[in-house]
Amino acid sequence: MKYFIYILIAGAAALVIYNTTQLDFNDLLEGDSSIAAVSILAGLCAILALGILLVSKRIASKVKK
Repeated sequence: MKYFIYILIAGAAALVIYNTTQLDFNDLLEGDSSIAAVSILAGLCAILALGILLVSKRIASKVKK
């Protein structure tokens, strides 16, 4: 399960990097650039949520022992 979470984090990071290349900084919230901005925020939220999941799994394993 831990490795699957790491794979998901890597995938979300790759999507954030890809969508960063799609941004047009002159018109940040227009057209395809707005979709890229929302996708970047969603990817960062996914990375944060998966990081919290990893920490909670680590705490649960220490409490169980």
